[in-house]
Amino acid sequence: MPESKDLSNPVRLTGQEKYYLIREDILPEGVLKTAQAKELLARGEVKTINDAVEQVGLSRSAFYKYKDGIHPLSKLERERIVTISMDLEHRSGILSKVLAMIANHEGNVLTIHQSIPLQGMANVVISMETSVMGEKVRGLLDQLQLQEGVKRAMIIGQG
Repeated sequence: MPESKDLSNPVRLTGQEKYYLIREDILPEGVLKTAQAKELLARGEVKTINDAVEQVGLSRSAFYKYKDGIHPLSKLERERIVTISMDLEHRSGILSKVLAMIANHEGNVLTIHQSIPLQGMANVVISMETSVMGEKVRGLLDQLQLQEGVKRAMIIGQG
């Protein structure tokens, strides 16, 4: 006789995880303290998991049980990636200044592609994560276009 399958569990059928949005005040204490410990670690207020769980009053075993299943809602927002194409003069320090501008605007560089310089110009395409930047992307682009050595800067993709 063939083995019967439990069709009531959609996770088994689809392989996809299910998520729920739950108010903080109804979370079990262990789950909430795990989130607090993870936040301490993320902010660099503690150096080790042991320090984090000790500070929030949680056992290490409870932390490890829940750590991969609890995430603040803000972390679940889709990261925003912007790709900028630029033509840069082939001179020392130009790309470095561009990267410093991106960092000053709180952009996080993911990839850099640079063509071989021809006739004193190189095309550079930078993809960066901009979720922390908010509306600063437009300001960054404006500053890039004014930067000495940047001949053209434009957004060629975002998502």
